[in-house]
Amino acid sequence: MALPQPAFPISPAGPVGRYQPAPPVDLTDRAERERLSPSALKAFFNLVARWSIRDEDARALLGGLSNGPYYKWRKDPARTLDVDTLTRVSYLVGIFKALNILFGEKLADEWVRLPNANPLFAGRTPLAYMMAGGVPALQTVRRLLDARRGAV
Repeated sequence: MALPQPAFPISPAGPVGRYQPAPPVDLTDRAERERLSPSALKAFFNLVARWSIRDEDARALLGGLSNGPYYKWRKDPARTLDVDTLTRVSYLVGIFKALNILFGEKLADEWVRLPNANPLFAGRTPLAYMMAGGVPALQTVRRLLDARRGAV
């Protein structure tokens, strides 16, 4: 007995739909970084203010930026960031967004500074975890929050 043929062809990659995601932004392309950097820095400084993060801690989140460039960037965000810094800011903006989806504004703004019982943080604050762990820690926190909000 022959099996019925499916209404659409089956491929190892799965069914083909009409939705096609946009290709990822190429951060190695200087023009893309020039386009994204000023708004990324504005967003970063806005979330630092919302989260009440000290300048020293904000500089650590940016990868250990020294005082001079940090204050120049804050005063005038019209510059081009390198791939690492733009990636860090992207993760932080995603974390900010996820927190505001998961929690009310007050808790969303305090969450990074509160001790956390999740084994990932081992009683430390998420901010301390992200500062100590760099990009991998930022990615982990982003994935944790995205999973909690069901956006995996």
